[in-house]
Amino acid sequence: MKCPYCSFQEDKVIDSRPTDEGATIRRRRECLSCHKRYTTYEKVESLPIMVVKKDGSRQPYDREKVRKGILRACEKRSISIDQIENVLDSIEAQISNSLEREVTSEFIGELVMDKLRELDEVAYVRFASVYRQFRDINTFMNELNKLLLDK
Repeated sequence: MKCPYCSFQEDKVIDSRPTDEGATIRRRRECLSCHKRYTTYEKVESLPIMVVKKDGSRQPYDREKVRKGILRACEKRSISIDQIENVLDSIEAQISNSLEREVTSEFIGELVMDKLRELDEVAYVRFASVYRQFRDINTFMNELNKLLLDK
C-alpha cells in the first residue's frame, strides 16, 4: 500500500476489523518511513453479471427487475418478504456459482420458476403464464398438468 503522505511503498497494519456487517475490512496502517497513520478499506470485487436478452441485446443484471416479477406473481399469496428475498438470494447465488459473466434471460426465468414451484404453486403458475406467454387455455392446462404430474 502506498502511503498517502509520502508515497512510501511499505507499511504495517496496526488494526483490522470488519465493517458493513462483514462485507468490508477496515485496516489502520502506519507508514514505515514517515510514521503517519491512515485507514484503508478492503472488500471483495464483484464483476457485473450481464443478461443476454432474447433479441441478443445485453444489460446488467437487475435484482429489482427480478424482484418485481416475483412480487407480481406472489401478489395476495401468503408469502413473506423474507421468503422472496431468500428466493432472490438463491437465484443470485446460482448465477454467481455458474462462474459465467453473461447469462441468458431464459436461464434466469427458469431459475425463478423452479424456486416459485417449490415456494407456492399458484405464484409459479402466475409467473409461468407471463414468462412463457400462454396464448390459450390449452397451454395453460398443459402447464397445470405438468405441475400435477410432478406431485
